[in-house]
Amino acid sequence: MSDVVLRYHKGTLLLDGQLPTVSLPGFVADERVGLIRAPALYYRDVVRALIRAQIPFVDEARNYQEVSLRHHVRQTPFPHQTAGLAAWVKAGKRGVVVLPTGAGKTFVAEMAICDVGRSTLVVVPTLDLMTQWVDRLSIALGTPIGIIGGGAHTLADITVTTYDSAYIHAEKLGNRFGLIVYDEVHHLPGPSIRQSAILSIAPYRLGLTATPERADGAHTELDWLVGPVVYRTDIADLRGEFLADYRVVTIEVDLEPEERERYDEARAIYTGFIRDSGLVMRGPTDWQRFVTRSSRSAAGRRAFRAYLDQKAISLAPNGKINALEALLREHTGVPTIVFTNDNLTAYRVARDFLVPVITHVTDVLERKEILDGLRSGVYRTVVTSRVLNEGVDVPDVGVGIIMSGTGSVREHVQRLGRILRRTSGKQAILYEMITAQTSETAQSKRRRDHDAYR
Repeated sequence: MSDVVLRYHKGTLLLDGQLPTVSLPGFVADERVGLIRAPALYYRDVVRALIRAQIPFVDEARNYQEVSLRHHVRQTPFPHQTAGLAAWVKAGKRGVVVLPTGAGKTFVAEMAICDVGRSTLVVVPTLDLMTQWVDRLSIALGTPIGIIGGGAHTLADITVTTYDSAYIHAEKLGNRFGLIVYDEVHHLPGPSIRQSAILSIAPYRLGLTATPERADGAHTELDWLVGPVVYRTDIADLRGEFLADYRVVTIEVDLEPEERERYDEARAIYTGFIRDSGLVMRGPTDWQRFVTRSSRSAAGRRAFRAYLDQKAISLAPNGKINALEALLREHTGVPTIVFTNDNLTAYRVARDFLVPVITHVTDVLERKEILDGLRSGVYRTVVTSRVLNEGVDVPDVGVGIIMSGTGSVREHVQRLGRILRRTSGKQAILYEMITAQTSETAQSKRRRDHDAYR
């Protein structure tokens, strides 16, 4: 038998030569080229199958390098970091490690990169986080770090990129790295960006996140794209020792009479349309049905407007503004982040209390100036919509105030994690405001369904 040749071609594997008699995962016939082809993701399984069957082959697919790396910064790993790495190694160096925000996920990645000793691509959700990873890895590993994203495109043995750039350049990068590290890996199952995993041959894969579960259930795809969850520890397991101790306080406010009247009127219009249309609102799919149905009639458009009105009233009634003023007075001098569900409320808080605001339209330089100011003490309070939930290195703060949010457990845990950076004697406080007798009550119950709040 002549040697089989395994090649990489634009995110896929091609098998040339006399075809083996063993079954190879992922391959189908491609009549255009007269060969069989598979997604690059199957590279590791294909190589193992050929070796087990003792079929000689030439590997022309692999284009990543062996690299010798060591830590240049002395740091003793915490027990949960050591355990996370050990579980990942035991699982064949594929899988997801779940650690709370502030528990040192980056250091786990550094240990994994040194352990594997192969060209590595680190994929992150934001440009801010890309810069932070580049700075951290260049110091920790003492080697130049490549950057792909934000106008830069330099390849190195260790390269950091964003999910968007990894997807855009997937066909060209797919055989250049032996290890891929996905930070905030819960983003990966998205319809487009998953291609960065499917079109890569990387035999070693590490996913990092504090909250792997997704509302759409697509987190189950991580088993295929990266590997299963191999280690998990939660906030409650580390509080007081490796994370700051904390307490969660719920503040319930009432609508003023005029607000209550407007809320009840809008709510009745919205729920009446839902009832008359035979809809049941249980998840994203039902929401899409409502949006589609509401666009087809004047009554539907009125119901959609009523939905927005009642939501706006519950998100930022006067009672929440008054409660926020009292909390900021009580914690004067303590670094604080105020979280809102929407930009409009964030801008209102910024205007009323003369504090800096960060939203999705805040440019990179201004965002950096605000966070540096919070870190140095120039600012004591910052308000944000959802931008600081993840993907940004937030300075040490002692108080978090959630004025409004979604019903997502992920979002609530992420926001809690933002105040848990440990310092001597610190006890963090997370305040959650809800508007009584509105849809926020049920949302609060859903998003607090986590061990961290029990």
